Amino acid sequence: MESRRTKKLVFSALMATLTTVATMVIHIPALNGYIHLGDGLVLLSGILLGPMAGAAAGGIGSMMADLLSGYAFYAPATFFIKALAAFFGGYLYRRLSRNRHKAYFQILPFLSAGILCSSIVTGGYFILELIVYNRAAAMINIPFNLVQNLFSLIVSGALLPFLLKIHEIRSLNLETKSNGDLT
Repeated sequence: MESRRTKKLVFSALMATLTTVATMVIHIPALNGYIHLGDGLVLLSGILLGPMAGAAAGGIGSMMADLLSGYAFYAPATFFIKALAAFFGGYLYRRLSRNRHKAYFQILPFLSAGILCSSIVTGGYFILELIVYNRAAAMINIPFNLVQNLFSLIVSGALLPFLLKIHEIRSLNLETKSNGDLT
């Protein structure tokens, strides 16, 4: 049991770090933020680590990218929005793939989880910008968020089948699901 927790903690820290890096490496400024590939890692965190650990990794990794990139104002909202996206994306993926083989890529659960995750991110930032700025600024950023989400889905969809072939990741994924917990 302790070995499983240690493995989960290490993979969670790794996914948080990879989310930060993916967010910062390809960093295209937009009107009130930037376009990046980190949301793909947010979704992967939810799918690979489970809803709870995935939410922590995705939220912390995305928040750290904001803090390190000069967008500290967005950091608290980013943590909340990305944590929700990873949680619900991971939860939906697991619900839809519950009665199938669990350690291989499944397109329908992935696309459903990805669309939900993208909707949470786009909607979350729309609400934030609606409150902070105005309706026009919030509306202008929707296309930027949708482009970011599309590229993130492509990247995460390309990576997930390969990640699920790695024994350590696959065993973590199966252990988490077999317990029936949300971690």
